[in-house]
Amino acid sequence: MNKKKKFEIEDTEFRFEYQKNNSNLKIDFNRVSFIFFIFFVISLIFSIHLIHLGSRNNGSIKILENSLSSNKLFRADIIDRNGKYIVKTVSSINVGINPSQVIDKKKLLINLRFIFPEKNFTGIEKKLDNGKFFWLEKKISNEKYEKIMRLGDKAIISNESLIRLYPQKNLFSHIIGQIDEDNNGISGLEKSLDEKLKKKNDSIKLSVDSDIQFLIREELNKFNQIFQVLGSAAILMDVNNGEIISLVSLPDFDPNQRKKITDKIFINRATKGVYEFGSVFKTLTLAAAFDNKIIEPETKFEHLPKSLTCAGFPIREYDNNIPSTLTAEQILIRSGNIGSVKIGQMIGEEKFKLFLSKVDVLQKIDFDIEEIGKPIKFNWGKCPLATASFGHGITTTLLQLAKAYSILVNGGYNIQPKLIKDTKKIKKEKILDQKVSEKILPILRKIVTKKEGTASLANVSGYEIGGKTGTAQKSVSGVYTKKKINSFISVFPTSKPKFVLAVMLDEPKLNEDYIYHYRDGSNIKYKGTPFNTSGWTTVEVTGQIIEKIGPILATKYSEK
Repeated sequence: MNKKKKFEIEDTEFRFEYQKNNSNLKIDFNRVSFIFFIFFVISLIFSIHLIHLGSRNNGSIKILENSLSSNKLFRADIIDRNGKYIVKTVSSINVGINPSQVIDKKKLLINLRFIFPEKNFTGIEKKLDNGKFFWLEKKISNEKYEKIMRLGDKAIISNESLIRLYPQKNLFSHIIGQIDEDNNGISGLEKSLDEKLKKKNDSIKLSVDSDIQFLIREELNKFNQIFQVLGSAAILMDVNNGEIISLVSLPDFDPNQRKKITDKIFINRATKGVYEFGSVFKTLTLAAAFDNKIIEPETKFEHLPKSLTCAGFPIREYDNNIPSTLTAEQILIRSGNIGSVKIGQMIGEEKFKLFLSKVDVLQKIDFDIEEIGKPIKFNWGKCPLATASFGHGITTTLLQLAKAYSILVNGGYNIQPKLIKDTKKIKKEKILDQKVSEKILPILRKIVTKKEGTASLANVSGYEIGGKTGTAQKSVSGVYTKKKINSFISVFPTSKPKFVLAVMLDEPKLNEDYIYHYRDGSNIKYKGTPFNTSGWTTVEVTGQIIEKIGPILATKYSEK
């Protein structure tokens, strides 16, 4: 029978001991565990710090996105139609100091002087003594951020923020607008798309072309100097879908500087400025007569007087050499005032008012930015009908003229001007008779090609340019002055319209030294601006612009 062995535990406290063969040293296992735990915690803290520093080097994209989203600081990038950045969002770190948590002021200042040798530490010492939190450095570099965080001073506080960069500087300022210090949009697309920019993950694509925008702005700037203008604007738009390829208003500004813009000189003249544009309205008058089937291009107007009187005020021809007998077509080509009045009277107040409403020149229109002008209310009557027929006393914006001319030449289809690139196909609404375009286009072309036309300086070979000039006196406090608004609304090619280019100069002046080069193949040059009219100012600017942008348009935007 096997005997069972009996085990007894004499001591209730169990201890594990290890005895080295060659010494009496004893190591307690609990103590080893504690030391190992301390080293583990230190290593973990150090690793987290290294990871944090490393995240600054490679952008910490994922963490930053979450941080920005949670703080509502994220804003989507904006690109042009070709994918070039117009607005770019990048992360930034701001570093501040909470004086109440400073343990060793002297040591902190020594370290800070080493990291920021260029700073004024007299002011920093005063701020430390003041006891209130202050920002030490905003948009700190990665290198300095790492150095300051290695100090391990809990008084140093970092804050992640957003930087909105505008790599094109002034180029799109009136389109893009500005944001405030809290990254909220306050003008332009930054304001109208504010909520969308904060939520959208991918970039927002615009219809504008950076290359075209650059060239148009360059030409406007050049001629602003030549004609010593107060300001200028240009809009290039696709007449078939309303996409704006370029929109420039000068003077402009650099949105990177985030300066508060209060001077009215910086108004967006392309969309916000409301002006009398003069004779460009004569095209609308003739188109209204065609749409209502009142006259034809060949309709004759005989014994036209040189002047009329309306409510005691005279209406005269700008050119005394205009014949007294003209066809409807010739009235527009020669820009006749009296003939336009006669056509307007044939249309009548109600029909003319309805036509102008249809092409959207009388009321404020919807657009992708909020800086939109509201035409001054027009009080209709017999005399207002007469003056509106040749563009006197009636106001609108350059954007609305670009839209109206697009409708006149695209077959009569309504279009909505837009800055946002949209791939969706929208069913177009036909609002004018197709024959309006068929009758108007040849006349607009003759204004440029005929000797008696007012826009021969815009006859750039190969582009079939047509258009109408407008020269209007500026009204200041209800009184007409010698200051002028000169405009030219061009369309091309007239055989198959694709683009409208609307250009205006605000208060141009004569230039005695400018050399004009005629484009009729004669190589004739003319020195000095003879008249302060659109035909000698805005038309010249338009011709120069189309010479520069034409090859790009022909390559990029030709029909596939």
